Amino acid sequence: MSNVLAINAGSSSLKFQLIEMPNENVLAKGLVERIGINDSVFTIEYGEEKDRTVKDIPDHEEAVKMLLEKLKASGVIKSLNEIDGIGHRVVHGGEKFSDSVLVTEEIIQEIDEVSELAPLHNPANLTGIRAFKDILPDVPAVAVFDTAFHQTMPEQSYLYSLPYEYYEKYGIRKYGFHGTSHKYVSERAADLMGVPVEQLRLISCHLGNGASIAAIENGESIDTSMGFTPLAGVTMGTRSGNIDPALVPYIMEKTGKSVNEVLQVLNKESGMLALSGFSSDLRDIQEKAENGDERAELALKIFADRIHKFIGSYAARMQGVDAIIFTAGVGENSAEVRQRVLEGLEFMGVYWDPALNNVRGKEAFVNYPHSPVKVIVIPTNEEVMIARDVLRLT
Repeated sequence: MSNVLAINAGSSSLKFQLIEMPNENVLAKGLVERIGINDSVFTIEYGEEKDRTVKDIPDHEEAVKMLLEKLKASGVIKSLNEIDGIGHRVVHGGEKFSDSVLVTEEIIQEIDEVSELAPLHNPANLTGIRAFKDILPDVPAVAVFDTAFHQTMPEQSYLYSLPYEYYEKYGIRKYGFHGTSHKYVSERAADLMGVPVEQLRLISCHLGNGASIAAIENGESIDTSMGFTPLAGVTMGTRSGNIDPALVPYIMEKTGKSVNEVLQVLNKESGMLALSGFSSDLRDIQEKAENGDERAELALKIFADRIHKFIGSYAARMQGVDAIIFTAGVGENSAEVRQRVLEGLEFMGVYWDPALNNVRGKEAFVNYPHSPVKVIVIPTNEEVMIARDVLRLT
């Protein structure tokens, strides 16, 4: 048995799971919030126990020390020697990384070099890597990239119709995100179907506050809805998804906003929040729609419509589909969204059962047995994928 720490470091947060491998048993999990801010919050769960501490945690190194002390004090581990590997989520690997890698000083430098592609995320991910490296220098660490799974996309999927030198000089192309999640659910779908993933055509719908759709053929991503940044694709909680790019200067001219201010609107003030007029939380929107709120109903229609269209286009791209997968917070828990997305797909062999679709947060086939295309709800587990890669590479 090996104990692997799966780490997701944000600019002021640190999410973690300690997973016993290879049986994938979660020994402890938790979250450190408000790092570097007064009244930081440390929460850890192990077994039936839950511990919450509020105290100032000035930096990530102190958060890591506190995490390791909590693991020992709780009895989850007796000594730090029982931690055999650490896996770090890294949002952007650019074109440098098509797989997870063992962390070295050279790798840290290369991650730093592509940080301009994810300036809000990669520096925070690197902060977590360095903090653990300082405290546990002899424990092997692995970087797991959100973008790596999509590096199998062919040129016709990832290139934009822009001057080619923009790609060559500046790396302007589609990268895609949520790759760890799409990979996990595609492999899990193959297990549930009893068919090797290399023989399947899958459409994975990762639907949360951020949302992306992926076309997965023979176990490889061949296209995905997010692009150069996570702003592209379907309508999301606060992100616009795809729009006419000429709208950016037009909005600037009409409102007097700067480029950065318009980007702020597109990332933080658009999507379901803008359409509904009151919330980016799908639960709130569904409740209002049920009570007759017209804009809430419109927001739901647009959200489902955009996903519906991506499914149709990816089915055409793969000349058919064997299964459609719903995952992440909305995909796993909203029967209504799944219904809205699936309605009208019968022409391509999608026959789903409303009774079976009434499921939340657990694995389930929601299609009729005779349906040529399977519809599967699969809770995602990015932490397990991180731990698997640590085990594979160490």
